[in-house]
Amino acid sequence: MESKVDPTSVVWQFIAPQNTDVAATKRFPERQNMKSQRPTMRVTTISLVLLFVFLRSVFSKEVNYVSVGVVVDSETWVGKMGLSCIEMAVSEFYASHGYYYNTRLVIHTRDSKSDVVGAASAALDLIKNVEVKAIIGPVSSTQASFVINLGEKAQVPIVSYSATSSSLSIHSSYFFQATQNQTFQVNAISSIVKKFGWKQVVPIYVDNAYGEGLIPFLVDALQDAGAHVSYRSAISSSASDDQIAKELYKLMTMQTRVFVVHTDVSLGSRIFNKAKEIGMMEKGYVWIVTNLMTNYLSSLDSSVVESMQGVLGIKTYVRDTNRLREFRTRWEKEFQLENPKLYDFELNVYGLWAYDAVTALAVAVEEAWKSGNFSFKKTSDVSRKYSTDLETFGVSQNGPNLRKALLGVRFNGLAGNFSMPNAQLQSTSFEIINVKSNGEKRIGFWTPQSGLAKSLLETNTRTGQIIWPGESTAVPKGWEIPTNRKKLKIGVPKKEGFEEFVQVKHDSVTNETIVTGYCIDVFEAAMKALPYNVDYELIPFTKPDGESGGTYDDLVYQVSLGKFDAVVGDTTIRANRSKFVDFTLPYTQSGVSMIVPVGDKRSKSNAWVFLKPLTWDLWMTSACFFVFIGFVVWILEHRINDDFRGPPFHQIGTSFWFSFSTMVFAHREKVVSNLARFVVIIWMFVVLILTQSYTASLTSLLTVQQLQPTVTDVRQLLVNGDNVGYIDGSFVRGILKDLGFSDSQLKIYKSPEQCDDLFSKKKSNGGIAAAFDEFVYMKFLLTKYCSKYTMVEPTFKAAGFGFVFPKGSPLVADVSRAILTVTEEKIMKNIENKWFEKQTSCPDPNTQVSSNSLGLESFWGLFLIVGTASLSSLVAYASMFLYKQRRVLLSSETDQNLPIWRRICTVLRIFDQKDLDSHTFRKSIDESRDGRVVIESVCDSNRMDDQQSVLAFPGEEHEICFTELTNHEHNHYQLEVSS
Repeated sequence: MESKVDPTSVVWQFIAPQNTDVAATKRFPERQNMKSQRPTMRVTTISLVLLFVFLRSVFSKEVNYVSVGVVVDSETWVGKMGLSCIEMAVSEFYASHGYYYNTRLVIHTRDSKSDVVGAASAALDLIKNVEVKAIIGPVSSTQASFVINLGEKAQVPIVSYSATSSSLSIHSSYFFQATQNQTFQVNAISSIVKKFGWKQVVPIYVDNAYGEGLIPFLVDALQDAGAHVSYRSAISSSASDDQIAKELYKLMTMQTRVFVVHTDVSLGSRIFNKAKEIGMMEKGYVWIVTNLMTNYLSSLDSSVVESMQGVLGIKTYVRDTNRLREFRTRWEKEFQLENPKLYDFELNVYGLWAYDAVTALAVAVEEAWKSGNFSFKKTSDVSRKYSTDLETFGVSQNGPNLRKALLGVRFNGLAGNFSMPNAQLQSTSFEIINVKSNGEKRIGFWTPQSGLAKSLLETNTRTGQIIWPGESTAVPKGWEIPTNRKKLKIGVPKKEGFEEFVQVKHDSVTNETIVTGYCIDVFEAAMKALPYNVDYELIPFTKPDGESGGTYDDLVYQVSLGKFDAVVGDTTIRANRSKFVDFTLPYTQSGVSMIVPVGDKRSKSNAWVFLKPLTWDLWMTSACFFVFIGFVVWILEHRINDDFRGPPFHQIGTSFWFSFSTMVFAHREKVVSNLARFVVIIWMFVVLILTQSYTASLTSLLTVQQLQPTVTDVRQLLVNGDNVGYIDGSFVRGILKDLGFSDSQLKIYKSPEQCDDLFSKKKSNGGIAAAFDEFVYMKFLLTKYCSKYTMVEPTFKAAGFGFVFPKGSPLVADVSRAILTVTEEKIMKNIENKWFEKQTSCPDPNTQVSSNSLGLESFWGLFLIVGTASLSSLVAYASMFLYKQRRVLLSSETDQNLPIWRRICTVLRIFDQKDLDSHTFRKSIDESRDGRVVIESVCDSNRMDDQQSVLAFPGEEHEICFTELTNHEHNHYQLEVSS
């Protein structure tokens, strides 16, 4: 390596401090006055000393020059811009860092002339003859794929600032991609597609390794977003305008209206000009371009930009900083001086990456220089007779160290943070732009961390409304029915039986095939509900001889094969079918049901049927409450009502008789207590409800019982070994097999009439005990035989009937919404009434045919009410009675030694006797008809020595018998006056 002093560097380093001081003096004039006041001798001495030290350090420093090659396309815009930025990077880097660096990059430029062989030849010349230690370039990915092999062999790092192919970095460990990998943007594209709900996308890409390299990543990203690539359009870069137009016309015949363009600027410009010409830039179309075009958008011709109006673009995001704005100003002046004939030019991100790549290389060279020299070692045998130039160039001795240094470079460049830890620039932020007639407008951002966003924290740029092709502000739905396309081919099944759903007839007179049925009417109603017109034709799925073409699974599979565009019929939505087709929302009730015959199971000798209306717990609860109410009424009535008095057994019988007679409202005893009346009123209300419910339940039990099904459970069929039926070709056969039914137990029927015939046969003759299939089939069968069969609740889950479309078809969502519209309106009801007219004499098949016994859970609230009322009355009565007899329970001066149990017994004796203070007994005295009078008097206890005395009145033939009733301060006496 040659080492010498660079005079230019010395001059610059010597002058720079002087210029800085002059500039400072101009800004601060007061400094000049301050300096003028200093002693002249002192200033001169210090200046000479500093100058001597500075010059000594400069001329004693050794500078090492390192050759670096640059391969560009000098005739292309990116080549001119890149070379200009590379030269400015070298100049400005060493202008600001030269004093601290012992190395200098020397640039050797070669022109590839936009040719792959030219790029390889230029790289070979630089490595062999110039012995460059690194190469910057080439511009395109196709050129780089050849050059990187030379760099790998010579251990010369190849640093490209514009080759974005994802496959390049895996070919060589000495290739550094100082630009964004093209695959980074596929996630941004898929996020846009997902946000607007587009389901189908067509990529348009250049037909070469570079264009094809993005497609697998794009397809995977779109699939993760729920979208489907329906077609891939590869266009050669050398295609003529007629060939481009032919491909675009082909795309117009397809449903998809979302296109992702991944081509170079030249081909992309021609595509959009032609698309504008043939009418593919109108309302309803969606165009998304990758950064391969958007990064050059500012340099495109105005006519191309005009044709791209409404296009969305993915563009590399670069933060607008003061440093970047200052560099852009310097670059424009420098570039204008070098290219005076060029006008309307603008710096883009590739120029910034070129600038940062040179900066990284300069830093890495300085670091690698510390590990050894940069000499080349000849490794090939030049004496060989047939040696070539590829065998005679040497290997860079310090190449591995330079590679390692490049991997560790990190700094803040013009385009943002710069680092290549995996030989790949770590830059993954994009801005979403909308192309308008006056240029581009930023409408959002995308980052791996946040996904789509309208703004980033480091920018205050305002976003705006999206303008779509055709100057429309409405979001395109992403697909259309082409006007020049053939009608949709709709496959319909042909089968025997259940023709109310789908019926295929051939009119021999007109030689036309007529398809009718419930499913057809629903489909036609849904098509009419769409906001656009769809032309279609119904094609029966048949063999050449007119017979059915196969099973329902076979018919559905024809859609995935492309033979049908859809299938309409009684097609059940199944998981195994949804793997290769899409279903609309179901338009029928879901579930697999079982129908069985109904029979008269009423037993003529069932003498205990009267007990079935109520459960045993309700019977026991009712009986207990009858006893309880009788007890409560006796408590409340026996002291004031003669009907509840007498011997104990008489009182018990009267109480129970009264309670149970309320059941038929035949009680003759009157209640006189208000509390008892309150209890009886509530109890009679409860009894009324109980008796009415019992009567209704018993009536239902005796009449509805004859409609009970013969079978209620699938397990019963398995235990009995009964035969079961299913519709021919139905998926239900698989369900029955999984349940454990053998093939011999499975019987096929094709129509309701055949099903009825199987039910009428005995098991030994192939008869069935139950039939299984979709709820809608079973419901239809019951409309014909409602008096003979009944439906058991669905035993298996099913999704119902749906229309079949190809996987990812945009029609699925619109037809599903149309089905909802038809279902919510009266249209569906009218269609059902048309095909499934219900007999007026038929009972509702959903009605439960068995009469269940009434349980306590239905009446516990009533019992709670009457129980609460009764207990409340008892508490109130006991409180009043004890309050009146409080003197008996409490001690007094005369009987303070009387035990408490004697007092309680006294109270109980009083409780068992009549309450003469009650209104009932006072009224009976006044109205006595037998000449006997009951006198109640209160006397002083000292006047009665005996418990019973007889008084005779002088001159009267009467005597009075006094009987002491109680023993307290004022005793009550009952006097019976006899003649």
